[in-house]
Amino acid sequence: MPEKPAITSSELGVLWLTYQEKTMILRMLEYFIEKADDEKAKKIMTDLYNEIDIYVGKITNIFKSEGAVIPVGFSSQDVNKDVPKLYDNGFDIMFVRLLKEISMGLHTLNINMSYREDIVMLFKELTAITQAAYNSCTQYLIEKGMIARAPYVSMPKSVEFVKDKDYLAGINPFSKIGNKRTLNTIEVAYVFHGLETNVTGLQMITGFAQCANSSEVKKFFSKGAELAKSVIKELSETFLEDGVQIPTVSGGNATRSTVAPFSDKLMMYCTSLFCSFSMFSNAVGTAFSLRNDLVAKMTVFTKDIFEYAHEGAKIMIKNGWMEEPPQMEERKAIINEK
Repeated sequence: MPEKPAITSSELGVLWLTYQEKTMILRMLEYFIEKADDEKAKKIMTDLYNEIDIYVGKITNIFKSEGAVIPVGFSSQDVNKDVPKLYDNGFDIMFVRLLKEISMGLHTLNINMSYREDIVMLFKELTAITQAAYNSCTQYLIEKGMIARAPYVSMPKSVEFVKDKDYLAGINPFSKIGNKRTLNTIEVAYVFHGLETNVTGLQMITGFAQCANSSEVKKFFSKGAELAKSVIKELSETFLEDGVQIPTVSGGNATRSTVAPFSDKLMMYCTSLFCSFSMFSNAVGTAFSLRNDLVAKMTVFTKDIFEYAHEGAKIMIKNGWMEEPPQMEERKAIINEK
């Protein structure tokens, strides 16, 4: 009897996805570490690089022990450290922080789809590493004054219960209260999160648009920048309508460089990852928003982002950049072979 059971299809799938994500992050960290001009930021990224590299090795060993082919992922061919800085003013840590936010969500889902103890432990350990790195990035940005915080609010002095279905109103012109109610703090949290992530995403994709080698890819990234701007505009107006201050951040921007530090393949995958994260965040925000105009806005955002991501997938397939996940057996084909 084997010491360990064979890995399941779901375990193979989440390990494969993790390999793709982590090899991408390693390549991007290599560039950001090389260009870092702040020693504390450089240490945060170097420590994270060293830890992630170990787990890429562990995933590789699992694939080997199971007789599975090692994915291509992203290699030294996808990064060029000897080009000018594409980003400045703390963008590297802002970007790493957002990547770690995505990783935290992915690792939680991956644990839920894993059964073998060594694989569950692998994702638990990656979660701890990710949480520590996320906190280091957050504290660094607070210390440097490069991160905006959500709006403050007066503390509640009594417990209230919803008394009327008009609490849900946002776009109902026949509502008794005439106007939509002010945002609650849960809704503010999700609107602010959407603003924060889209601002960082806008800076990222602006840099990608400047340096992409393919004209088709450059055009795709420019379209993504406009999409991010439209989301930022809509969410900002939601705050302004309620007299809620729009938090601003002073750090993180693309430079004037037009020389690509990353391959078009890597930048397309990174954008795809951000789109997936954005759709997931919008879905959660929709689930916890009780004002129907917010639900409508987030639904439109999700639709637009899905269509944009689908367009990106077509470009990746056309250029041979989309690595195919492990497939289940084609039973009909096998049966028809004989």
